[in-house]
Amino acid sequence: MAWHQLTVITHEHLAPALADFFDQLGAVSVTYMDAEDEPVYEPAIGETKIWTRTQVIALYELDADPEQIKALVYAKFPAQELFDWQYEAIADQAWERAWMEYYHPMKFADKLWVCPTGQEHYEVGTVCLTLDPGLAFGTGTHPTTALCLEWLASHDLKGKTVIDYGCGSGILAVAAVLLGATSAIAVDIDPQALTATHDNALKNNVQDKITCYLPEQFQPVPADVVLANILAKPLIDLASPISALVAAGGQLVLSGILHEQSDAVVAAYQNSISFTPPVQQEDWIRLDGCKP
Repeated sequence: MAWHQLTVITHEHLAPALADFFDQLGAVSVTYMDAEDEPVYEPAIGETKIWTRTQVIALYELDADPEQIKALVYAKFPAQELFDWQYEAIADQAWERAWMEYYHPMKFADKLWVCPTGQEHYEVGTVCLTLDPGLAFGTGTHPTTALCLEWLASHDLKGKTVIDYGCGSGILAVAAVLLGATSAIAVDIDPQALTATHDNALKNNVQDKITCYLPEQFQPVPADVVLANILAKPLIDLASPISALVAAGGQLVLSGILHEQSDAVVAAYQNSISFTPPVQQEDWIRLDGCKP
């Protein structure tokens, strides 16, 4: 099956309304992309960050009429607010396989393989986590996730309990269990992240050791290891409740932090966590430490 892909660039203030209108016109999905070169690092919790000039991309089934959709959009929104309208037909194969060009088996600390389906690696002394891109962020290709996977694969998790706070795809929770943790709790504000975590737990046969919760459903219980791979601002804002999740003598791993944000994050946790020196990959750093 193929799809109609319609894209148009608009200003920040108009992008959400335009996306909603595409949705009302029957779009299968609507996404945002940066139309220029404006990196975004710090959306607030639950916020979808929109760039100053945003490309809005709508995907429609083949029975939709792109010209009619375009006409309806121009009838509703000022023409001077819409730029660079484009249309193309997208084949299923392009959507399903494009990620394989950059996502290949990865090995962490000579102990953990993270592999796409069909490319699994099984070696004596290693475990293999099978993961494909899906509903939620997290395949191990991004430095923030890779830093956490490297930490997990470098530590003895046997008999440990783990909390993955802001679980995304659930990759950290699944990896922890595969590496010997007795159980893992995955928490995220996005229901799709919990669905992805459940699916990935099933794919790796660890579903009986992983439980998923929205924050309002989660009854905090201190864990031996707490991982939070989110961003610096929510890490700072949530310093108290995240610190409380770490059992006495337990370990905290924080990621999603830019190098220049390290001191501010450390300061937010300094009363409860003793950190080791930061570990850096590209522009990102990992903080890990112990609760006395």
